Amino acid sequence: QVHLGESGGGLVQAGGSLRLSCAASGRSASRSTMGWFRQAPGKEREFVAVMTWSGGRPYYADSVKGRFTISGDNAGNTMYLQMNSLKPEDTGVYYCAAGFAGGRFQADYNYNSWGQGTQVTVSS
Repeated sequence: QVHLGESGGGLVQAGGSLRLSCAASGRSASRSTMGWFRQAPGKEREFVAVMTWSGGRPYYADSVKGRFTISGDNAGNTMYLQMNSLKPEDTGVYYCAAGFAGGRFQADYNYNSWGQGTQVTVSS
């Protein structure tokens, strides 16, 4: 069992920055691959970024490449999402995910642990 808790969301103007945090606890093997997803009002949840604690290359959705950076602390307990040059279309609830079961890492159904989400609102 993995427990996840997001924080750091808020209201920001377009062009601004936010850093989201995801505190993780529980079975470390289930946290080897962790990701960020987001859900805008009226839309399905979508992939944002994924990382592995072993130091492999992170992957990003095309819509956030060059603007967002996923990272983790040395202890392996907290994952971050640094979001720069924010746009109104980045608005949504951001979730961190763990318990990757294999398959496409962009697919939310391949993760079995989720946080409660944190709201990000970008005003124009």
